[in-house]
Amino acid sequence: MKKDNKKVIYWLLTGCVLIFIMVVVGGITRLTDSGLSISNYKLITGTIPPLNNAEWEEAFNLYQQYPEFQKLHSHFTIEDFKSIYFWEWLHRLIGRVIGLVFIIPFLYFLATKQLNKSTIKKCVVLLILGGFQGFLGWYMVKSGLVDMPDVSHFRLAAHLTTAFLTFAATLWVALDLYFPNRKTINKSFRKLIIVSYIMLIIQIIYGAFVAGLKAGLLHNHWPLMNDNKLIHHTVYVLDPFYKNFIENPSGIQFVHRTLAYLVVISILVLWFKSRKLTLTTLQSKGINTLLVLVGVQFLLGVLTIIYAVPLWLGVAHQIGAFFLLSAMTFTLHRFSK
Repeated sequence: MKKDNKKVIYWLLTGCVLIFIMVVVGGITRLTDSGLSISNYKLITGTIPPLNNAEWEEAFNLYQQYPEFQKLHSHFTIEDFKSIYFWEWLHRLIGRVIGLVFIIPFLYFLATKQLNKSTIKKCVVLLILGGFQGFLGWYMVKSGLVDMPDVSHFRLAAHLTTAFLTFAATLWVALDLYFPNRKTINKSFRKLIIVSYIMLIIQIIYGAFVAGLKAGLLHNHWPLMNDNKLIHHTVYVLDPFYKNFIENPSGIQFVHRTLAYLVVISILVLWFKSRKLTLTTLQSKGINTLLVLVGVQFLLGVLTIIYAVPLWLGVAHQIGAFFLLSAMTFTLHRFSK
């Protein structure tokens, strides 16, 4: 690692930590049904929450104009509203902080010529991803302000997955700077890691689908679904058939369960095949970490289903996915040229 890159690496890793915190708070926001509590978006003035009774009344009156209050929370008092407002406000505040943490140091490093051309291009991509993530957040919220008191699970998946990918890309750029020199790698083994990586991303997308449709509240048994069936009859009720796997909560939970097995198997295959290779210390640690984390994440997933998604388990399961993606990104980087 070059001395000149230290500050840049710390900057990027700080961004990774903030994205992680934002995803955790986002998970709490979703699980507490707080995401639609702020019905408008004010980039600057929205940073400051209501400070007096009049401002709280104004915010609450605005909330009352939309479907979530009218169809689900008509019993809410202003105190109930304050509790859900907090999580959405905090989520948006962290998003603003992330924007400042990325943009201001980037301009400083650019002005002081601490970034080479390759890193500049990568950082511009990160900034675009961050901006797009912010747009997707509002685009998602907007879907819950029209007719139904829930956001589109497709938009939720896009919002969450982009956050994960932005984190992974930021970590990758930091790793590029920390490990400027790479060794020859086993290309066929690297392809297996890429397959596992893609499978994990698809699983994360389906995890967002499950969250968006509250599919975790169904079929709270394991390893079989309700009525001691591997595939419950509600999994295939929609027509055309493919809609069961993108719009049917039961079908989506079934896919999420199935993908969990496939992700575990793919990482087990990686681990067993790695035993036959000569690995560096970091490569070996990456593979072993994947094995441990996928086991923990699988267990968290099972418990989350069995206990019908209590807040702490839902958040822990999302954190597990984040750590698993981090380890997968690190491991893939260690097997890249």
